[in-house]
Amino acid sequence: MSQSLASAVPAPPIGRAIEAVPSTKLVPPRAARRLVPRDALQERLLAARRQRCVIVQGPAGSGKTSTLVAWRQGLLTLDFDVAWLTVATEDNELTRFFGALLASIAMVDAAVVAEATALVGRDRSKAVLEHCVITVVHAIATRARELVLMIDDAHCLEDPRSHQVLQWLLDYAPPNLHLVFGTRSVPPLSLARLRAQGQLSEFDLKDLRFSQDESERFLRDHLGRIDAGDARMLHQLTDGWVAGLQLFAVDLKAKRGTGYPCIQVRDAAAFATYFEREVLANLAADDLDLLTRAATCNRFCASLCATLMQQPHAVASMMSRLARLDGDNLFISQVSGANQEAWYRVHPLLREVLLERLQGQPESARQALHKAAWRWFELRGHLDEAVRHAVQAGEACAAAEVVEACALDMMGQGELAQLAGLMRQLPEAEVQARFRLRMITAYLSMYARDLDAMHAALARLEAEQDTMAPHERFSVWLLRGASAMQGDDTEIVRAIRPELEAIPHDAQGFAFAGRAHLLAWMHMYDGRYETARAVLRDAAQHNVTAARRLVSLAMEALSLTLEGRMVRAEALLREVQQACAMQGPASVDVAGLAEGLLGETLYEGNELEAVCQLLEPRLDVLERISSPDGALRALIALCNAHWTLGRRPAALACLERLERYATRNRQERAQAQALALRLRLHHAQGETTQAMAVLGQIDALGARHADARHGTAAEIRRVCERARVEACLHWQDFDGAVSRGLPLLALSASIGRWAGVASLHMTLASAEARRGDRKAARRHALKSLRLGHRLGLVRSLLDAAAGVPALLGDLLGDNAPDPVLAFYVRRLLDAGVREDTTPQPAQAEMTDDILNARERQVLDLVAQAMPNKKIARVLGVTPHTVKWHLRKIYGKLGVSERDEAVARMRDLALSGRHGSPIRLVN
Repeated sequence: MSQSLASAVPAPPIGRAIEAVPSTKLVPPRAARRLVPRDALQERLLAARRQRCVIVQGPAGSGKTSTLVAWRQGLLTLDFDVAWLTVATEDNELTRFFGALLASIAMVDAAVVAEATALVGRDRSKAVLEHCVITVVHAIATRARELVLMIDDAHCLEDPRSHQVLQWLLDYAPPNLHLVFGTRSVPPLSLARLRAQGQLSEFDLKDLRFSQDESERFLRDHLGRIDAGDARMLHQLTDGWVAGLQLFAVDLKAKRGTGYPCIQVRDAAAFATYFEREVLANLAADDLDLLTRAATCNRFCASLCATLMQQPHAVASMMSRLARLDGDNLFISQVSGANQEAWYRVHPLLREVLLERLQGQPESARQALHKAAWRWFELRGHLDEAVRHAVQAGEACAAAEVVEACALDMMGQGELAQLAGLMRQLPEAEVQARFRLRMITAYLSMYARDLDAMHAALARLEAEQDTMAPHERFSVWLLRGASAMQGDDTEIVRAIRPELEAIPHDAQGFAFAGRAHLLAWMHMYDGRYETARAVLRDAAQHNVTAARRLVSLAMEALSLTLEGRMVRAEALLREVQQACAMQGPASVDVAGLAEGLLGETLYEGNELEAVCQLLEPRLDVLERISSPDGALRALIALCNAHWTLGRRPAALACLERLERYATRNRQERAQAQALALRLRLHHAQGETTQAMAVLGQIDALGARHADARHGTAAEIRRVCERARVEACLHWQDFDGAVSRGLPLLALSASIGRWAGVASLHMTLASAEARRGDRKAARRHALKSLRLGHRLGLVRSLLDAAAGVPALLGDLLGDNAPDPVLAFYVRRLLDAGVREDTTPQPAQAEMTDDILNARERQVLDLVAQAMPNKKIARVLGVTPHTVKWHLRKIYGKLGVSERDEAVARMRDLALSGRHGSPIRLVN
């Protein structure tokens, strides 16, 4: 790894880490005692282990969680992988739930959810979420092991969009994925088909109730000994309801076996009544106080409880108390966090009772508990819980301050989904009252590609710039520039260049980095590559985070690809890619740009299969998270690679994706590239009417940018002009190709698109050769070769026009250039030969690929020595139409007259070889 990248490798974390998803949600509760063996129930559950869906349904306290925990242990012994997720009421929000779902699967296999995790924070549309689910199930399908996903307390999910995610998981699940729900009510999912297919198993309260023997064993395990008659009576009073048995066990232990009232405890209401009257009265006052305060939190540990009890130095004694309550009272259970600290939760049914009791206390007392909790959670980096408790404490202002303090760090770490979740917990008034949070809202909308929301937020901020402090005004200019970069519009950056260059003296590192990236991007699209790289290097001292350093290096690689220096660009991009892999989510944006650019350099080097292997699995992610430069180059490179390899359906599918990308993101440069590729496709298939319609669209788009001399607007003009040159060449209008190509050559040179200059020289060489000016053809070809050799180009020259290999062969055979260029020409020819030896379609398909049905009719009549007028009479068309068809035939076959065309087709029929491939070029 180069020295420039050595500092980009992430260093060990400093200070507290932000916990995106509480780790205690991702592990099952751990019982203090051995679970009661329930052999019959577990045997039925294990028999259902390969069902698509299993639902364990029952009211609160019916033993759903303990049943799932026991089943999980059995599955692990059978070498199943089991992912666990405990859902809570605060997870009843789509992005938060989906993030927790992915985190649970990542505990088993992080690679399975890597792509979905990168996407979920960027776009929350239905289509993207469905795609995320599909990427997960596809990844699971490639695993050899069975995966069971257990979702406990699924009844807490009420958002229909979360139910839709679960439905997709069920509908798309491969055979090795099994979903299990522990819930108080059946989720509103479409289960009829699974039920009819025998892929659904359902367990309810009658299955969960203890038998008389199980009840007696449970009571004996927790009380030491119990009279058989008493055990039988308690079983009857509870009807085997687990929570009722727990309640009686707690009561009997507290009363030291002195007796129990013969009251039926079979549901939550009876539980609450009995608990209030019989159990709470016998609990030690400090234990009751501790449980009541702890119920304020979804989870708690000794340190947190000491804070809630206003005994901050009593952590050691609190650990002992929690361990005793866990072992004796049975109504709290331990869960293990990622840091191995002992975390607990109150039994859900008991928590409901305790929270009801809390409602009877003064509001100030309740808020004091939440205030203590939020300060404790915030200090330790558990920001989601900190913000939630701060809001419940009536401290919305403090909650906003917590989010404001961590927002930039979370953005820098790539935790956009988590940050968006925190923002949604804040009252809108608090967000609008803080400049930084308003900026964060705008950036989150931009990253999520919610362009309307982003532009609206930006407009409101710009309207207030006159009243802002200097650093705030500068931040708004940065946001405007970032919006322009996402919108692929260098003119906006050019318009605000003076404001960007006048950076405040007290600006922070991110401001210097953001400014440098915007100005460098503008300079490189003006062809001032060294200036762009100098701007990036000057800002390097302010790039204190690894992610920002990687962005600068990727931007430098972008300047190299625009300049046409593909060899140097590829070396730098591979180093950036390696560093991004080590960096994780924080570098997901720069990784997208690097991969898109690397795909372009690989295609240029004729590494066609490498392009497909790199980009095909990542294309969905690149479309969603990468900048226009990364996504556009990835789509074009992949389309070109598939086409050159003869994979027409895959190339067409990629072209359609490019068209959708251009429309969705309102980007004219992507639209121009898509139209140019579509035109070549219609030319290749002989679809004249469609080609003319597309050419009209290209002309209209080019006319809107006819005067552009720099920036992305000049790129649009260049693409449109190049398409027109290629159209002229296709229609055998060689004079038109030359007359249009020469001004385009000057434009490309003026903005430093040297790969395009080399390619255009080769195109002009082909046009000159076909109109008979061999001297001009040689002059253009040599210029193309000298420039291509200096830059290390391959595909730019081979794709420049049909018949380039023949042109290069003539160059070698007649007055060959100097030995260095001759060697370069042989390398190009070798690349073309390797391409031609790729597997080809059957003979009939090859003929169809070259000429359409009408063109074959015309050529058959030509082979019979018919003149154009007679062919016109036979086909019922005009002589002008016949001449037009012949031009197309000559162009496709790489010939210039009738006899050559007939000979070429006979040669193809005899040899079974495809003619010169039709190219999709950039």
